[in-house]
Amino acid sequence: MSTAKKQYKRITVKSLIEMKKEGEKISMLTAYDYSMAKIVDDAGVDAILVGDSASNTMAGHETTLPITLDQMIYHASSVIRAVQRALVVVDLPFGSYQSDPKEALRSAIRIMKESGAHAVKLEGGIEIKDSVKRILNAGIPVMGHLGLTPQSIYKFGTYTVRAREEQEAEKLMEDALMLEKLGCFALVLEKIPAELTAKVSQALRIPTIGIGAGAAADGQVLVIHDLLGMTHEFNPRFLRRYMNLYEEMNVAIGQYVSDVKNKDFPNESEQY
Repeated sequence: MSTAKKQYKRITVKSLIEMKKEGEKISMLTAYDYSMAKIVDDAGVDAILVGDSASNTMAGHETTLPITLDQMIYHASSVIRAVQRALVVVDLPFGSYQSDPKEALRSAIRIMKESGAHAVKLEGGIEIKDSVKRILNAGIPVMGHLGLTPQSIYKFGTYTVRAREEQEAEKLMEDALMLEKLGCFALVLEKIPAELTAKVSQALRIPTIGIGAGAAADGQVLVIHDLLGMTHEFNPRFLRRYMNLYEEMNVAIGQYVSDVKNKDFPNESEQY
């Protein structure tokens, strides 16, 4: 279990803000199904992100763009049924909020009502201001996301570090302050310079959650499949693998195949 300063029976958006105030780092991981979410929650993670990264890890797509709202609701519903403590945040998928604030609100309402999630996450700054505003006005908690925004990958053309240049860094800071002012409860900062993360985190009252954004963020998030080593071809600098499940599972499954072929499984003690 976690070594948190305060024991929370249930994590809320207020809990995360309180953690920042108390100087306690926030742990966040992705989950997309009941079984994994139960393990993650039982391990003491503060927040679970039902990310549109399910498009990559669960469905094998090259980008996060193909996943639909219905599919996100399915994954979120599975996660919610397993969770007892963690705050569950769900990504609004590409195309469900960018161009029409009314559509953004409808999408957010569907996620909250049909999955039972606790909050939604949107990528972008000033460009999605009206959508964020409308969702917040409906009483739905919103987590922002700045820096590398995977839903805009074809606009950027690359997954390299964002906001290295002064102009982009200034815009990111302006967007962060704007999202806080609108009422977002937290902000993901993805793949930006550590120095900029420190500046943004110091400037905000709400917590920042980093991924490839350095140690100065108020919390960290990783994709669970990457952390456990279930993926083996993705090796960014920011990723720390805590296990090598790809290799371990490969060996175990290979042994099963061998046992079946050699008529060793099932043995007498494994029969009725």
